[in-house]
Amino acid sequence: MAGVSYQRYPTVEIRELGVDSMKFDLKGTDVSIANALRRVMIAEVPTVAIELVDIMANTSVLPDEFLAHRLGLIPLVSDSAFHMLYARDCDACDGDDNCERCTVEFNLGVKCEGDENIDITAADLISTSMGEFGVEPVSTRKGTTPVTIVKLSKGQELKMRCLARKGVGKDHAKWSPAATVSFLTVPEIHINHELANTLTLNQKQEFVVSSPTQVFNINPDTEEIEVENAEAYTYDEEVLKKAEAMGVPGLVSIVAKEDHFVFSIETTGVLTATQLVLNAISVLRQKLDNVRPMLEEDEEFGELNAHISGYAFR
Repeated sequence: MAGVSYQRYPTVEIRELGVDSMKFDLKGTDVSIANALRRVMIAEVPTVAIELVDIMANTSVLPDEFLAHRLGLIPLVSDSAFHMLYARDCDACDGDDNCERCTVEFNLGVKCEGDENIDITAADLISTSMGEFGVEPVSTRKGTTPVTIVKLSKGQELKMRCLARKGVGKDHAKWSPAATVSFLTVPEIHINHELANTLTLNQKQEFVVSSPTQVFNINPDTEEIEVENAEAYTYDEEVLKKAEAMGVPGLVSIVAKEDHFVFSIETTGVLTATQLVLNAISVLRQKLDNVRPMLEEDEEFGELNAHISGYAFR
């Protein structure tokens, strides 16, 4: 519609920030952008994972296919994934060998010589091409307990060459940097105090405890029902049903805010939580930039183009 402005400025306010986890508020946008950001974090932020495995010797109890699958799921530090090329786009190699522009090579060679079983872990992966990318197992970078690949008993041997490549989670889950990404819509809760005053103290207490989560409480001084934690509400409608059963159906009204979302994210360790969010915003911005020229060429999509052009994260 001509003359209508869709200019919006979504804002991010951080509540909690850890190395691998974050909780933040996304305001000033709608659920389509919030869900797009969630899906991008899960499936479209590039990381590095082992893709090709050349097994020269394997006398362990696990077959080659099992080992290759386990190796692919070992989290690798992916700080520089954005600067790597996808193997399919690299013109410096044929996609099947080591390449400093698109591939990081690891070698593993261990034989159990003693009588005791030994654990083969991610720490036994030795990079022969760290170069500028600095790709290594997350456990090596953080000094945490490495992922166990397989156990070897006396005389058993494992020798292989692994090639790690850039990819995204929508191609295979091993490339997803997110352990969990969720968001909730913040509820707006209003209590009708005129109706609440018609209830006895026992009825008020029954109403408060009818919520599975601690959303309401009773003020000890005024004995009025108050909202203690609106975000604890899970949209289960139990309090609405309780109000109807008590004969006061308009006691409380609960409406989800359409422009306020609370995100909780946790990474697998391949990226920090901050990197994951910033990279996801960059990917989302790039996707919108790719779509915009096509919309500008077609007058039929003029209104949609105005909507897309109106977004700018800050």
